[in-house]
Amino acid sequence: MFYIGFDIGSSSVKVALVNARTNQEVAVLTEPKNEMPIDSIQPGWAEQDPEMWWKHLCVGTKRIIAENKIDANTILAIGISYQMHGLVVVDKEKQSLRKSIIWCDSRAVSIGDAAASSIGEAKYGSNLLNAPGNFTASKLKWVKENEPELYTKIKHYMLPGDYIAYKLTGEIATTRNGLSEGMLWDYKEKKVAHWLLEYYGIDTSLTPSIVNNFEDQGRVTQVASIQTGLPIGIPIRYRAGDQPNNALALNILNPGEVAATGGTSGVLFAVNDRTTSKEYFRVNHFAHVNYTEAKPIVGTLLCVNGAGIQYSWLRKVTQATSFSEMNEWASKISIGSDGLINLPFGNGVERMLFNKTPGARLTNLNLNIHEKGHLCRAALEGIAFSFAYGMEIMKEDAMDIKVVRAGNDNLFRSSIFSSTVSSLIGQPIEIYNTTGAVGAARAAGIENNSTEDYSESIASIDFTAKVEPDVKNKAYFDSYQKWKDELDKALNNLNKIQ
Repeated sequence: MFYIGFDIGSSSVKVALVNARTNQEVAVLTEPKNEMPIDSIQPGWAEQDPEMWWKHLCVGTKRIIAENKIDANTILAIGISYQMHGLVVVDKEKQSLRKSIIWCDSRAVSIGDAAASSIGEAKYGSNLLNAPGNFTASKLKWVKENEPELYTKIKHYMLPGDYIAYKLTGEIATTRNGLSEGMLWDYKEKKVAHWLLEYYGIDTSLTPSIVNNFEDQGRVTQVASIQTGLPIGIPIRYRAGDQPNNALALNILNPGEVAATGGTSGVLFAVNDRTTSKEYFRVNHFAHVNYTEAKPIVGTLLCVNGAGIQYSWLRKVTQATSFSEMNEWASKISIGSDGLINLPFGNGVERMLFNKTPGARLTNLNLNIHEKGHLCRAALEGIAFSFAYGMEIMKEDAMDIKVVRAGNDNLFRSSIFSSTVSSLIGQPIEIYNTTGAVGAARAAGIENNSTEDYSESIASIDFTAKVEPDVKNKAYFDSYQKWKDELDKALNNLNKIQ
């Protein structure tokens, strides 16, 4: 018997099968083989067609069933992970009205900033634990302002994972987690923050009904069964945004634990049980997968938009055959990249920099000594430095960090990257061989919110290695300080321009 998990990213859809009895991974695949396109018809915009996600999910599901020669009827339940903060809108026929405005789209920054100024920190801080920001609610306001005719046709708004759940079950619903991603969950009142929609002049009836995270959230329809190859009637039993889900996959569920992700974007997700903060702009606070109104477990998220996407860009430019080859080139270069400094912020507005966009840049380039190995090392170091910078912000917000775990994929496969991060934050990093899709599949077997039993069952399954910090190596800290000085210059220049 098996559980199946989907991870709906902006680059691809990942599909995983796990053994329902042992929680062991059976198979993981990615669809499509090349990255999905992101449409950016104006600077700062980022859109994807929700039907594209569904198409690749269907292909991937049929592939994983066929390639592993399993009887589809042995799949018991579904878990869904998805790219956070996106906006999908559908009409009364449940048809998508426009492309999804996805997580890295920055068109609604000014809308969120204006709302924060008008509403005031006393209100949004205590109730939302965040400033309104460039999130789902603000994106919906952008649609209302800029596409008024389309807005009148909207029956429901939802998050990307809600759309996939709808395609599987025919039912439209969301979760407290999803609402918190969109700045639409009121932690103080423990209900939907319809007051923010009302402030934006948005009809509150557009909010879907709420389902709990670990319960039957609808069952696969005949139509979806034909398209995916899944059995009719099996339930969706879990859905969550990709970063809370990655934390669950890494067994990060308790206060003091941090999940680190080095994918297209870089993320630190720190779990806590407090409902206060002094940081509402540079970091964000979202309901964790095990959040309940009685026990409000919250994840504090810091995002670096320009992480793995920069290393991927550099691979194309250098024509490297693989990331392993790039890591090998980088390993021949000393700490500090012989003075070459990389700022990796080239993938849109950076919330941790107060919604600034300094852009990606290389400075101190010496044409006599720097070559492709320096470019690769500087890229890895620049992204690692941004992680350390983010951890400093979290610690300023009185976060008590006890455990840091990361998946054995993407940037954390590089010993340069993981060692640099570990050394600068002064914490070991535990590496686990798991993925978000596997976590979503395992979560489909959790019943009655019993994450304690789940945590015990996977504690030793995926452990791969522990990276120890080299806190005595002064070169890390000297290079990091030079990087911070360069970042300060870039931000000061932006302030002068503005």
